[in-house]
Amino acid sequence: MANILVAGGAGYIGAHTCLDLFTKGFTPIVYDNLSNGHAEFVKWGPLEIGDIRDRGKLDDVLRKHKPLAIVHFAAAIEVGQSVLDPGSYYENNVVGTITLLRAAQAAGIDKIVFSSTCATYGIPSSIPINEAHPQAPINPYGRSKLIVEQILKDLDLYQGFRSLILRYFNAAGADPEGRIGEWHSPETHALPIAIETALGRRPHFEILGTDYETRDGSCVRDFVHVLDLADAHVRAIEHLLNNGTSHALNLGTGHGTTVKELLETVQHIAGKSISVKYGPRREGDSPILVADNALAKQTIGWSPRHDLRSIVSTAWNWHSNCLTI
Repeated sequence: MANILVAGGAGYIGAHTCLDLFTKGFTPIVYDNLSNGHAEFVKWGPLEIGDIRDRGKLDDVLRKHKPLAIVHFAAAIEVGQSVLDPGSYYENNVVGTITLLRAAQAAGIDKIVFSSTCATYGIPSSIPINEAHPQAPINPYGRSKLIVEQILKDLDLYQGFRSLILRYFNAAGADPEGRIGEWHSPETHALPIAIETALGRRPHFEILGTDYETRDGSCVRDFVHVLDLADAHVRAIEHLLNNGTSHALNLGTGHGTTVKELLETVQHIAGKSISVKYGPRREGDSPILVADNALAKQTIGWSPRHDLRSIVSTAWNWHSNCLTI
């Protein structure tokens, strides 16, 4: 079984990708500082505890496991926090990634799948968003990811270091078997917060912004199942291992859901009502983000298999059966 280093593999999307890697014949080597990840999620390969800014530790791990390629999830990801503390986002997401890339090159690794984001597009001028859309992020989180994308493009152009940049939209859902799921502390993502409210673990759900130019005034997001994202990452690794060229690809369903529609779906599946409060728009949020995923299908044969009901149902199953998060 070929080894693949998964930086940030103890986190939400990383852990689901490790599951899919293992299922498809790879050994995921998880490298994580556990600041946001969970050792309990490392079930399908060894765990190496370390920070991507620690060059010495990276060199040791790469020498020990000799991975063929890297999947890179290790990043700070909260839009609101990036506005409050931009420096930490650039230090972790940019400086950390440069350190990881330099270690990879020193170890003779020239392939990486990078976890990027639709936040690099900023406020869209057209919907759905395709990969040719101008990238003009409106928050430090999105800018930090765009800087890394530009670094990867230069490494490809000048040094033959190939990459698949995966710009995904709103990850949601969980492993249907309930082995892993979404677990952030504190939790800031809409679907788990809605579910926690339905379970009585929160007093209310706050809708941030009701005056957007959308069909019901709330933000529109493209929710994509975490297992579909995991499948895309494994397809991307296979693409690179088969001498495929570098690309940047959108990962989304192509269907937008408003925050209010998401709440309605949660209430329907839970069979419970959710108390709602309304607040002002959150700085750094785009009104509408919906993907054009045609290039991902063309390049790596990827299409999402899960709809919104599947996303919410698997998330509900995970959260309602986990009493410790």
